[in-house]
Amino acid sequence: MSSVTAKQRKTKLAEKIYRDTHFSKKEVERLLNIFSQLSKSEKLDRNSFRDFLHDKFDMTDDTMMERVFRIFDKDSDGAISMPEWVLGMSVYILGTPAELIDFCFKVYDMNSDGHISREEIFGFLKNSLVKQPIEEDPDEGAKDLVEFYSYDGCGSRWQTFN
Repeated sequence: MSSVTAKQRKTKLAEKIYRDTHFSKKEVERLLNIFSQLSKSEKLDRNSFRDFLHDKFDMTDDTMMERVFRIFDKDSDGAISMPEWVLGMSVYILGTPAELIDFCFKVYDMNSDGHISREEIFGFLKNSLVKQPIEEDPDEGAKDLVEFYSYDGCGSRWQTFN
């Protein structure tokens, strides 16, 4: 009996939110079924979400997975609800270029101040660089990349985006 109620609840939720996504109603129902496989409750915890990102998208960087989790977790309660899951996956999988740019910006804007600082870029680069030979400091490689990419070609040090 409870499985019938759960199925009805998912169908109603899919009907309610599919118009706010890039998915069809049927695709939303499938996403809700995946959510139910990942979580036995109404919320998806951080570790289950990170396991999903690792298994399905080969994401391995802890900082990156944490940032993606925080973007999905719109109400900042430490877990992802079914609507947050569907809306987040809509952008992550089928987002428009503008939505994807906004998503990526939020990933890299570690302190959510609306700017991506040199230090934020440095942190991501440092974590993503392949191990350097022992005689080279990995921090130096990341610093060199930040310096190289920090010029916008017009004499200004940083390119700004509005």
